Amino acid sequence: MPGVEVKTAVRDGHVVVTLRGELDVTGAADAEAEITALVRPRRCLIIDMSALDFMDCSSLRALLRVQGLARRGGGDVALAAPQPQLRRLLALTGLEDAFRVQASVTAAVAGAGAASPRKRYSWRRLAVSAARPGRAAPSRTGTG
Repeated sequence: MPGVEVKTAVRDGHVVVTLRGELDVTGAADAEAEITALVRPRRCLIIDMSALDFMDCSSLRALLRVQGLARRGGGDVALAAPQPQLRRLLALTGLEDAFRVQASVTAAVAGAGAASPRKRYSWRRLAVSAARPGRAAPSRTGTG
């Protein structure tokens, strides 16, 4: 039966969560609970996605909730080595800048002690600037 396997390891003092298989609506809540249990104040969790073959939007929302919890405690969530289809999901949902995405676990560990992500929630600034009074809302019909 397809599903996701969640494994945890410590690398150079950082918690690395490896996701393997397929993460969809049927396993999102369980995976979220396992990862949420690892959140600690000022801890950066590194999610190794190199062996994750599939992820849906409900699973992405689950990772966003974990990230929100981590950030409220002064920590963060970094995504390491996402497959091309997962990068595409981030781009299609407009969330490519919401997470710190690294090419590998090694790069994520090296960057885990760095300051907060360079563009935290850039999509919020875009939504606010588009809704300022005196500005016409963008046309959704494409007619102008």
